[in-house]
Amino acid sequence: MFKNIIMYRIAADWQMDPAQLEERLQPGRFVECGATQEKSVGWIEPRGQAHGPLLESVAGQWILKLMVETRALPGSVLNRKVQERVAQIEASTGRKPGKKETRDLKDDIRLELLPMAFTKQSTLQIWIDREARLLLIDAASQARADEVVTLLVQTLPGLALSLVDTQVAPVTAMSEWLISQEAPAGFSVDRECELKAADESKAVVRYARHRLDTEEVKQYVSEGKLPTRLALTWDERVSFVLTEGLQLKKLAFLDGVFEGSAKQGDDGFDADVAIATGELQKLLPDLIEALGGETPMSAS
Repeated sequence: MFKNIIMYRIAADWQMDPAQLEERLQPGRFVECGATQEKSVGWIEPRGQAHGPLLESVAGQWILKLMVETRALPGSVLNRKVQERVAQIEASTGRKPGKKETRDLKDDIRLELLPMAFTKQSTLQIWIDREARLLLIDAASQARADEVVTLLVQTLPGLALSLVDTQVAPVTAMSEWLISQEAPAGFSVDRECELKAADESKAVVRYARHRLDTEEVKQYVSEGKLPTRLALTWDERVSFVLTEGLQLKKLAFLDGVFEGSAKQGDDGFDADVAIATGELQKLLPDLIEALGGETPMSAS
């Protein structure tokens, strides 16, 4: 259901009901790239049913889905065509095009090639927990999440978002857990970690499928290599990798969590959303607490 989580706090004064939000989303419904369009971004049906609603509300949790389509025009192809066109002009006129003319040629050739370029689609899922005032984006990078936030703020009047910030930085907490070899209550440390030196060497040590409760790991951390990624499991139900930026990656719901969900609806969507959000509604507060709680500015 979710593979990554980037958490935002919704400002307390934002008010909007599902019907109003749906109305605001409709003008931004996804449309495929035009022949010479490099990128198209828009909202699609979270349930996957054509012409359905763009907002799904399940047990009070709101789910949105954003589609991003790009035309993949390799830079090497474009540059080769430009060089060929420049060579043709030089051969026929005896002069070499200047920088401005070459830039104009490049723009013209890009427009010629775009209709033949393949398109690539990707989706990003957004979960809004109104009661908790949290907005969570399933994005693999902060840059992708920033794109979603910009669109949401433009689309939904009065919406103000800020990244959730904790009293204890994830790097500091992860260092303590590795040195003490004790995970916070409700969590266990798994077998994946990335340590980076803070000095000019920028040395990196990565562990995969490897025990982390070793003297070697403690020594690296004690010497100043900071954990930027650490695999954790919460309550033996959800595993994930915590990053230095308080992002959750490689999110996985463990065996038994979704057992029987497909039987509870025509497509299983409602049950999957209810179970996934229900688990995360317990995990995320526990994680924030393990990091010393939210900073006053983040929580306000």
